[in-house]
Amino acid sequence: MGTLVGHLLPAIGFLLISLYYAVLLSLALLRGHRVLKPPLPPKEKRGHSLWQREPLEGMVKVVFTFTGILGELFYPPGVNRTRLVDWDDPQRPFLFKDGWQHITMYSFFMFSGVVDIVSQRCLARQNVKLERAAEALAFYVVVLLMATHIENKNTLEIRVHVLFMVPTFLLALMLNIEVWVPDQLALWVLKTWMVLVLSSWLLQLCVVLYAPPSGQPWRADSPTDMAFLTTFFCWHLGLMALLLAAIYGLCSLWVRRYSSWMASPGVKYKMCPTEASREELERLRQEDELQDGGV
Repeated sequence: MGTLVGHLLPAIGFLLISLYYAVLLSLALLRGHRVLKPPLPPKEKRGHSLWQREPLEGMVKVVFTFTGILGELFYPPGVNRTRLVDWDDPQRPFLFKDGWQHITMYSFFMFSGVVDIVSQRCLARQNVKLERAAEALAFYVVVLLMATHIENKNTLEIRVHVLFMVPTFLLALMLNIEVWVPDQLALWVLKTWMVLVLSSWLLQLCVVLYAPPSGQPWRADSPTDMAFLTTFFCWHLGLMALLLAAIYGLCSLWVRRYSSWMASPGVKYKMCPTEASREELERLRQEDELQDGGV
């Protein structure tokens, strides 16, 4: 992850996840759902749809994190960072400190994906609390490793990583609260907002450390550059809140348009009794014919 590509991979992954959850949140609010994602029914009552048969989110986590681990070990091609200790050196020093920290982070997110798969595919009933706890643990591990990851770095790298730790810790805290107090509207909104901020700031980190648009590197010894880092982070907070509101607005338009397509003029749907007799069904049919003009 110590390269531009290494930082872009998790940044794009978190961005896609955050956009997905922003859409889920918006649709849940617009439809008045009491849960963000309805839990799966018991295993013996699940349908044949792909969403109910396969734990797709867990599989995506596992594939994405496994790709990240391979990148840490063998990217660029020809590199091999699988050694943990230099046994040729009499002092036996540890090797590739940053790489193994990144691998540890990826591994805990992979563990979260495995927990999702086991909960949704192997258990008789989905355990949502266990899934949230595994996600919270992964983000706590990121914060813990970041605290040592920034040691012996310059002021610029320390500042961008500390700012990255802020939404990461808040996200871990909200996931932890969700284990005990699930299905809270405020937590849905805050959690989605923090994932958006985390992903956008990780993209900003790529720009600051590896690809500044001006072509001039940021100066760690410049108080002005350091001040603008914090200023930009505050802008990310506001911009991601606006993005979340924009996604809600677009979903609102889509729901209204979809509802208008589904509602044909002059047609009204009635609930058919599950235990209706032949006479009741005939009466309902005659009422519908009269309402539609005998067609």
